[in-house]
Amino acid sequence: MTVIGTAGWAAALVILLILRNQLPADERWWIWTCVAGVCMGLFALWYVPRFKRARAQKARQRAGVQAAGASQVGGNGPVPAAGRADGQPWSSDSKTVSSTETPG
Repeated sequence: MTVIGTAGWAAALVILLILRNQLPADERWWIWTCVAGVCMGLFALWYVPRFKRARAQKARQRAGVQAAGASQVGGNGPVPAAGRADGQPWSSDSKTVSSTETPG
């Protein structure tokens, strides 16, 4: 999907560069919009695979740590992924009232 979007911005940029003398002066900002679109698309093509690899590596490391923790505990089950120091899970109880619950 990123390749298609980047290619679209690149095609629009080429067309606008060809027709730039026919564009009114107040419409030439589109050229820079296309340049920004191409740059962001190229950045995404470079960054997203690196991000996915790093995330997968961290997940493998976490799985290894949990497996090692379970074997050290004596095989009493999996180690909780997240929680407080006393072993209890974090509470997500929010005291915020939504606008649909507010009287008035």
